Amino acid sequence: MDLKHGAAIVGIHEHVTRYAPDKSELQIQGESVVKALEDAGLSKKDVDGLFTASSSIRNSGLNLADYLNMYPKYLDNTTVGGGSFEFHVSHALTAIAAGRINCAVITYSSLARSGGVSVGTGGVARFGHPRLDPSPDSFEELYGLTTVGLYAMIAQRHMHLYGTKPEQLAEIAVAVRKHASMNPEAMFRDPITVQDVLSSRMVSSPLHLMDCCVISDGGGAVVIASPEVARNCRHTPVWVLGVGEAAAHQGAGKRDLIYIAAKQSHAPAFAMAGVTHADIDMAMIYDSFTITVLETLEDLGFCQKGEGGDFVSGGRLQVGGELPINTDGGGLSSNHPGMRGIFLLMEATRQLRRQFQGTPRQVPNCKIALCHGTGGALGSRHSGGTVILGRD
Repeated sequence: MDLKHGAAIVGIHEHVTRYAPDKSELQIQGESVVKALEDAGLSKKDVDGLFTASSSIRNSGLNLADYLNMYPKYLDNTTVGGGSFEFHVSHALTAIAAGRINCAVITYSSLARSGGVSVGTGGVARFGHPRLDPSPDSFEELYGLTTVGLYAMIAQRHMHLYGTKPEQLAEIAVAVRKHASMNPEAMFRDPITVQDVLSSRMVSSPLHLMDCCVISDGGGAVVIASPEVARNCRHTPVWVLGVGEAAAHQGAGKRDLIYIAAKQSHAPAFAMAGVTHADIDMAMIYDSFTITVLETLEDLGFCQKGEGGDFVSGGRLQVGGELPINTDGGGLSSNHPGMRGIFLLMEATRQLRRQFQGTPRQVPNCKIALCHGTGGALGSRHSGGTVILGRD
C-alpha cells in the first residue's frame, strides 16, 4: 500500500503558555484540541481518532475523551518519550489508509515547570520502591540514571572518537537562539554567542547550561485527516510524505553509543517519501541537548558519522543556511515541557504553510520539511520517530 499523501495535517494549535500553575494538564489539552479543530475548520464530531502521550496517568486517552466529551473509535496512548507524536503521525496515517478513521487529533500537555519537575536531573530509581516497581535503570546505576549525565557521556564519546569540540556544540545553541529571537513566545530571546555558551556553568561535562533544554509548561494539538477531509479544510493541506519508527536500547550489553535510533527510522521515511536529503528545506530536530542535534543529523544521513561538528558550524543551521533547524527556538530556547515532539510538527506545518512569509523567520520557498523526535535518553533506551512533510 502506498501511504504517501495518505493523510495530511490540517489543523494545529500551540498552547503558548510557558508557566501555567492555574491550569490542569487536561485543560491545556482541551483548549488546544478545540482551537486546532477551529484552525482546520472542523469540530469534535468530525474526529474519530484520539492520540495522546503523557507521563501522567491523569492524561490518559480515557480521561481525555471524557474531558472533551468525545467518543473516538480509535484510541492510541503510545508513549515513547519525546518522539511519541511522530509515532502518532505514523499510526494515524496507517489507520486512515486502512479506512478505520478519517480524522485524528494528536495532543499533549505538561506542567513540568509549574510542578517543579527537574526534567533530566532526577534518577529513575528515586521514584517509587525499586523492589516493588523496578525499572531497568534501577539495575544500571545505584542511585538512578540522570538524563543529562547520559547525554554528557554521549558527547564525551563523540569528542573522544572524532575530535568534536565544545565550540561546535555551542554553534547549535547559537543558531536555535537566533530563531528564538524571532519568536515572541520563546522563553529566551536574547541573542547569544559561542563564548556565552562556553562561559555558562558546567552542568555535566562537557555540557554547559546553554547546551541543555529549558524546562517549561505547555502543550498543543495537531489534526490529521484523510485526503477527502483535508481538501475541504480551511488551510492548504500539509501532506505526510513519509514516516519511520525505531527503538534503541542497551543491545544485550553491546550498545554502540555513537549510533542512535534515527539511523534506523530515517531510511523508511525517505523511501516512502521518495525524496533525498537535498530536497529537505528545513528540519525540526529534537534538541533536548546540543549533542542530541549533532548525533541526530549524522544518523539521519545529512552528513557522515563523525562529521557532525563541521556540519553544524558556519551558520548552516540558521535560516538562510543550507539546513535551517528549529525555527521556533526549539527546546533549547523556546519551550520544553517534557515531551517536545509535538512542537516539531506544529512549527514544520507553519513553515510549510508559509505562515511567516515576509519575515526573517520564514524559510524561503519551503516545500519539504523533516521532523525527528527522540524520546528516552540517547545513552540508554530511546525512541526515534522520523516524519517527512510536504506542501500541497
